[in-house]
Amino acid sequence: MKKTLVVCLLAILCLSAGSALMALSNDAKEFPSCKYCGMNRETFAHSRMLVEYDGSTAGTCSLHCAALDLALSLDKAPKNILVADHNSKELINAETAAWVIGGKKPGVMTRNAKWAFEKKEAAEKFRTENGGRIAGFDEALEAAYKDFADDTKMIREKRKMMKKKMEDKRG
Repeated sequence: MKKTLVVCLLAILCLSAGSALMALSNDAKEFPSCKYCGMNRETFAHSRMLVEYDGSTAGTCSLHCAALDLALSLDKAPKNILVADHNSKELINAETAAWVIGGKKPGVMTRNAKWAFEKKEAAEKFRTENGGRIAGFDEALEAAYKDFADDTKMIREKRKMMKKKMEDKRG
C-alpha cells in the first residue's frame, strides 16, 4: 500500500513538473509575436522574454521590449521575469541569469547586444568567442534603458528603409 502511494505521489509530481516545463516552452505559441514590435518570438526564441504580473503576462522578443513593458507597467510588480537561455532557448529566471552585454554578435532590437545564459560558464565561453562583458540582470536592464534613444533611432531608420524597399518593388 505504501509503495503504491509513493509511486502515485511521484507520478503526480513528475506530471506537474512536466506541465510547468511544457507551459514555459509553449510561451511562443501563447504569445507568438512581441507585444511591442510585432517580431515573431519563435524566430527570436534565443532572446525572447516573458514578464508575468498578477493577472497578466507580456511576451516580448528581447530585453529591449521587456524593458519597455517594465517601464510602462510601473504600477505592477512582476512576479517572474523569464528570458531564453541563448544556447538552449529554454526560459530561465532573468534575474539569476548570467548576461553578456555587447560583443560582435548583433543584438535583437539593439546595437548593444544583451544575451542571457543559465550558467556563467556558458556566458564566459560566449564572451571569449564574441566579446562583450559579463553582467547581472540589473546591469543588463540598465544598459537597455541607456540604449533606448539610439536603439529607437536605429529601429525607425531600418523600418523607413524597409518601407522604401517595399514601395520600390511595387512601382
